[in-house]
Amino acid sequence: GARGWRADEAARAVLLAALPAEGLAERLSLLYAEATAEEKLAVLKALPLLPVGAEVVPLLEDAIRTNDARLLAAALGPAARHLDQATWRQAVLKCVFTGVPLDGVHGLAQRADAELATMLAGFAAERAAAGRTMPADAAALLDRLIQRSRTG
Repeated sequence: GARGWRADEAARAVLLAALPAEGLAERLSLLYAEATAEEKLAVLKALPLLPVGAEVVPLLEDAIRTNDARLLAAALGPAARHLDQATWRQAVLKCVFTGVPLDGVHGLAQRADAELATMLAGFAAERAAAGRTMPADAAALLDRLIQRSRTG
């Protein structure tokens, strides 16, 4: 599946985990900058397993800016907890735009808020005006957020 590990990704993650913790974030940034898409994907998937924190946000932001759905999905894994709320919301909306399944977005139920609901509702309105529907997972998320706002 999308969240599974291919053998090459797992091997790269093991190699990354063997690097010294000191200066690891800087080393990861350098590796990522020169990496192929496959290597970048392995770095992103390995982040939650490594002793790094918010200093890896630039890597996540780079992945979110790309047009590679695999990198976008990987950036919204467990390491996405380091993203600020505005960046996280934009990334979730980009998933909806690009058809990346929302079930891979780590912490979606906890982080989804009224502002994300407003953004999703705007997107739904644009889609409806164009005679198109929302992806089912995004429509379900919007419904949950609307229900939460009515009951909470």
